[in-house]
Amino acid sequence: MKLEIKKIGNSTGLILPKELLARLDLQQGQWLSVTENADGSIRLSPFDLEFDKAMRIVDDVMDEYRDTLRELAK
Repeated sequence: MKLEIKKIGNSTGLILPKELLARLDLQQGQWLSVTENADGSIRLSPFDLEFDKAMRIVDDVMDEYRDTLRELAK
């Protein structure tokens, strides 16, 4: 599927076709999660608040125990 990047008011955005919205189970007004993959591609999925909260906790733990985790990785 090929999408054109368009000017929308003072912003720039993509208009997602209704078929793609249906496949992603998204509706107007919902948030979208964008994940960049190692190969440079991106993944679009519905935003999951619980997952986001869990990832914030993981980030905090990794920051707090950075040195310990680095030593364990050796």
